[in-house]
Amino acid sequence: MDDAPSRRGARSRLELQAIRALLEAQRRRIRAYVELQRGSAQVRAPVPSPPPVPAPPSGQEVLEALPVPAVLVAPLLGADGGVRDAFFVRQNAAARAYGASRLPEAALPLWSGPASLFEQFPALAGTAVPAMLARALRDRTPQGPETVEWLVSTALCPVRLNDEVRVAPCGDHLLITWEPGHRRRMTEAAQQLVRTCWAEWNLGDLHIEPSRGFHEVLGLPGNTPVPTLFDLAAAVTTDSLPRLYQALYDVILRKRKTECELRLAGGGERAFRMVAEPVRIAPGSLVWALRAVLIDVTAERRRRESAEYAAREAHRQLERVEAVTEVADVLRQAVLPHFQDELGSYGLDAAAVYRPDAREARVGGDWYKARKLPDGQPLIALGDARGHGLEAATLMAKLRYALAGLAYTEQPVERLTQWLNEVACADGTESTATAIIARYHPGQARLRWTCAGHPRPVLLRDGLATQLPDPVDGPGLTLGVLADTTYTAATATLRVGDIVLMYSDGLTERRGSDPDRDTRRFLAAAEECLTEAPPTGGHDALQDYAERLVARLDGPHRSDDATLLALRRIDTG
Repeated sequence: MDDAPSRRGARSRLELQAIRALLEAQRRRIRAYVELQRGSAQVRAPVPSPPPVPAPPSGQEVLEALPVPAVLVAPLLGADGGVRDAFFVRQNAAARAYGASRLPEAALPLWSGPASLFEQFPALAGTAVPAMLARALRDRTPQGPETVEWLVSTALCPVRLNDEVRVAPCGDHLLITWEPGHRRRMTEAAQQLVRTCWAEWNLGDLHIEPSRGFHEVLGLPGNTPVPTLFDLAAAVTTDSLPRLYQALYDVILRKRKTECELRLAGGGERAFRMVAEPVRIAPGSLVWALRAVLIDVTAERRRRESAEYAAREAHRQLERVEAVTEVADVLRQAVLPHFQDELGSYGLDAAAVYRPDAREARVGGDWYKARKLPDGQPLIALGDARGHGLEAATLMAKLRYALAGLAYTEQPVERLTQWLNEVACADGTESTATAIIARYHPGQARLRWTCAGHPRPVLLRDGLATQLPDPVDGPGLTLGVLADTTYTAATATLRVGDIVLMYSDGLTERRGSDPDRDTRRFLAAAEECLTEAPPTGGHDALQDYAERLVARLDGPHRSDDATLLALRRIDTG
């Protein structure tokens, strides 16, 4: 923990000084309290002479006084001076209770006198116990604690034992004591699993009692001293200092539990949540120590920051989509006409349905046009520009407005289609589109049309739906593919009540299907809708028919915008 105060700014150094002053002031208060208590003790009445001292307890009585299982053994030395075996001498009640709780009755040793420890429990010979016995005997110093894990074979099943073992010299004997080791190991494992540790900082003498997993959780080398509270302050980031000061103030002076989030400076800036409480000398008195739990919340913090970043990005994307959608709505209103009686004087009724691609900006490359012209022959067209979104809508607008201007030349549809192809070719290699370009001649009730790579129009007559025949030279190339392409026209004579349907392939395409199957599906749907409710009324009936037909063909499978234009010859007499 080496974020030295000298490398901090002036404000951070002042905050560190405030934390140091707070801790030193509490230390002075504790010392004053201790001095006061010492003065009170000196004025007490003198202690009378002690009573006679009883005889010291026996060795067995000392063993029984130990709160942990204990066994006294006599070492058996080998030729090399090492411990070859150890013979049981006596044990305490805690050792007998431990054996009874862990081993079946048949497996309990019957100690009637000195007996070999390793003959009784052979698995112990392969643990750290023999080496601990040898060192304790040789060095005359206590050994351990060390984790010893071993198995005892029983008639029912092998029993796994796990203990924290200590060995201490006791005259010419050795004293073995142990405690169940799984509790300590489970505590360490739990700290690692939930990335939590704890410590108690003594504010009077600076003694620290950490949990065993303290260094690992905080990422400290095992041989480094446990950080004091001021060391901790020097190691956190500058933005954590005010929070740490407030937490120390709340615990030390306000004597209440508190919590805060701290970030350790350095690589990765690990984050911890500290929950701290005061430890008092006596109820209502000074705070003697600060007890705290430190929880590593680095992963949680990073997830939270990632979620917040994702939320901000999603909000920005939503704003962008809303802006694009607004532009798309305006553009669609500008380029997709709304007509009802515009063609009535020419003996035609028209209805249109447009469904945008929901995945894009609610506008795409589909376009249609039905416009009166000075020569009395209305222009009718439907096209589909390549691509999706605003890019396709831009090309669609160029072609639609180009056609509107070219139509005033009163040239036949073959020539208009050729010119529109030149416009698309001049726009770039990616600017391709399909289209049906038609003129209606009301005097002869004839529809002359060209096809540029687009699905052919469908004629509804006498309850049947059929595709109009191709032009003599077949359908023409898609617009924008090849310059100087020529197109030929086909002619269809319409009867009163006939309906011509022009549509974009987005209405019929299915993933994994083929165009012929898509066309048959369209023809079947057109006939079914016609049978269910023939559009024998006015414009509203034709619009209703177009809406029903689109609804029948539409669905979640659609991956493009879809358009349907319905033209019906009406009696103007």
